[in-house]
Amino acid sequence: MTLAAIFGLAGPVLSPEEAAFFRDVQPWGFILFGRNIENPDQVRALTSALRETVGRADAPILIDQEGGRVQRLPPPYWPTYPPGETYRRLGAAGLSARDFAWLGGRLIAADLADLGINVDCAPVADVPVRGAHDVIGDRAFAEEASEVVSLARAMAEGLMAGGVLPIIKHIPGHGRAGADSHKTAPVVDAALSELEASDFAAFKGLADLPIAMTAHVVFTAVDPDRPATTSPAVIADIIRKAIGFDGLLISDDLSMEALSGDLAGRAKASLAAGCDVVLHCNGSMEEMRRVASASGALSGHAARRAGAALAALPANLAPFDVGEGKARLDRALADLALS
Repeated sequence: MTLAAIFGLAGPVLSPEEAAFFRDVQPWGFILFGRNIENPDQVRALTSALRETVGRADAPILIDQEGGRVQRLPPPYWPTYPPGETYRRLGAAGLSARDFAWLGGRLIAADLADLGINVDCAPVADVPVRGAHDVIGDRAFAEEASEVVSLARAMAEGLMAGGVLPIIKHIPGHGRAGADSHKTAPVVDAALSELEASDFAAFKGLADLPIAMTAHVVFTAVDPDRPATTSPAVIADIIRKAIGFDGLLISDDLSMEALSGDLAGRAKASLAAGCDVVLHCNGSMEEMRRVASASGALSGHAARRAGAALAALPANLAPFDVGEGKARLDRALADLALS
């Protein structure tokens, strides 16, 4: 049995207690954070140990490597990449924004694949609005849905070309939120027609991509009582029907304060609402046990979507010169800084 959950871990080395727990519950995947990262050899050993523990060579290992302020692999071992908004600025400066967004994704994929990481929690497909909380801010590519679709798709295609699955986030949209969902539940009162024309439209244009992560945001026009992650109405009527997303749907982190109730209740509510897999990030063993007790097996449509996501990566990667690609991106960013 594979558990419908993704878990973090406490430090840079898999502890005996964590190994025994993961071996027992068999989570679908894992997620790494800065606390798990020291150097390339250490990360490679960790990803290998995680897969050995669950006995699956293709077990998904996730990380948030967007570029900008959300980048878990830091210098000096890994390059610093620009945030999403910078790619739009390259376009405004007369360069091909889409080509450079693809290049950014392809370079990040090269870094991740070298470490045994096969899923990136990127690109951000949220459409920001003026006056919203800056938790999204320059992580977003643009303020127009059509531009977001173009650049997010380019980055996603670059990641996949490098053997890494992208996760579009935060479906059906976090850009309008007036609060940080890590700390409280944002409430968006925009009319459904306004959401459909902008926030939801970006995700509709990316609905064929293999994985998406939910937004812990309340949309009062759809469900005034529950954030999208735990709302059957938002998931069924908006994400699955109106947006048309039939890929693997992963909750955002269950330990974020936008969700109410205990960890087991959050897991149950997310899965009952229509999430395929729940995500728990902080590595607390006590909390992971609660989530595992409430998650159940990955089965049915969820298992089909999980299998389809893993099968979406190319069997063979096209040749790519990492050094040349990095030099090209660096030149473009230097020219932009001078413009």
